[in-house]
Amino acid sequence: MKAPLPGYLELTPARVLDALDAVGLRPDGRLLQLNSYENRVHQVFLEDGSAVVTKFYRPGRWSDAQILEEHAFALELAAAEVPVVAPIVLHGSAAADVTLLGDPPTLVRWHCAGDVHRFSVSPRCAGREPELDQADTLRRIGRFIGRLHAVGRIRAFAHRHHMNPGHDAQAALQRLQDLGVVTDAEEPAWLAWAQRAIDGIAAAFERHGQLASLRLHGDCHLGNVLWRAEGPHVVDLDDACMGPAVQDLWMLVSGDADSLSAQLNLLLEGYEEWSDFDPAERRLIEPLRTLRMLRHAAWLAERWADPAFPSAFPYFGTAAYWSEQTTQMREQVEAMSAG
Repeated sequence: MKAPLPGYLELTPARVLDALDAVGLRPDGRLLQLNSYENRVHQVFLEDGSAVVTKFYRPGRWSDAQILEEHAFALELAAAEVPVVAPIVLHGSAAADVTLLGDPPTLVRWHCAGDVHRFSVSPRCAGREPELDQADTLRRIGRFIGRLHAVGRIRAFAHRHHMNPGHDAQAALQRLQDLGVVTDAEEPAWLAWAQRAIDGIAAAFERHGQLASLRLHGDCHLGNVLWRAEGPHVVDLDDACMGPAVQDLWMLVSGDADSLSAQLNLLLEGYEEWSDFDPAERRLIEPLRTLRMLRHAAWLAERWADPAFPSAFPYFGTAAYWSEQTTQMREQVEAMSAG
């Protein structure tokens, strides 16, 4: 597993405040660390009475070009009046330890104690989790995602990830094997069913044929869709990518097959007011779910040297975990066959 990243892990409250001060934003000393495993995210109160959210990016995950492309997408959505939390455009700083990146500048490269940190600043935008048991809520969320996708179809990402589900799943499996995290007794059965599941993913997308890809949120689950008085908005475009439209819909529905279908129908009622949807993509939901399971396991394995992960996911890597994963892979093979 990768060694910890000392400078990243030592982003103390004082350093976060210093970073904001270095770009001309004056904190009043109060901050709150927000829930994020991948990046380091804080809500910081400023002397003018406002509050902002800082995101310090995990080193080695995204290039500057990929982060700036995510920022540009968020700004494009905001310009089209799609409710997203876009980064603040930062203005000049005289600090020698700061470089502003982007046109307009939204990404900061900050030198501190021998380390280089990259961060962005966004306005604070609170909300609550939407109540998906209400039909009108699902329609409104569908309408919102349809608007997001209407903008997403205008152009393609040049630097962000382009989903290739069969390849992405195989890469996740290889990463887990390379890291040696699967317990010895459980590995043969897990590996056999994981490979069958990957074959099922590849077969499903091959049957689908030419895939219509667009710019997506990429990780559109309930934790990233917040509800305000005026309706839904999204946060965290960190996983923005190119892929099929259904990728931004399937994580919002749950339950048995009938419930899932009924909820998806309601989402699509709103969605199709703004964007076309290929009904054949419904058959890609279980393959995409399987891909997410594999990638999530690989993500946990890659981040295990970060102290935040063992404390948050103590079950990961145990014999019981891999036994459960084997069962889930078998169930997903059956679900993909049924679809």
